[in-house]
Amino acid sequence: MPPDQNPIPRDELPPAWGLADHCDEYVEYRRNRPSIELIAAQTDADHSHPVLGLERCWELRYRYPIGEVPVSDSVGRVSTRHAALSGLLECMHRIHDRVEDLHDPLEIQAVLDGVSLGNVVPDGTSKAP
Repeated sequence: MPPDQNPIPRDELPPAWGLADHCDEYVEYRRNRPSIELIAAQTDADHSHPVLGLERCWELRYRYPIGEVPVSDSVGRVSTRHAALSGLLECMHRIHDRVEDLHDPLEIQAVLDGVSLGNVVPDGTSKAP
């Protein structure tokens, strides 16, 4: 993807969100005031279910400051870049539409815990029903 092309078209982004950084293996979107970052990074699929045979997958994370300390947590892992970008967009829209207090990290976490990701990479610890 050319470095000047946004992975997600600007007109699809909710207000106050913008592209912070991207390359072939990393995409970061940021919202300022308060600062919230959503990141999709390609990573080893070492915790994926062995039957899948995946070597690499995309992990979605969010990061926000609590005081002077940056806090980061995982939203989930997906198998493709397309699913990662869709997941980032879903996270942005959920934060924009559902979080009333953007300074409340617990509210942000609760909203992002409910994000449904397509092409989720199951881990090897999941038990079959």
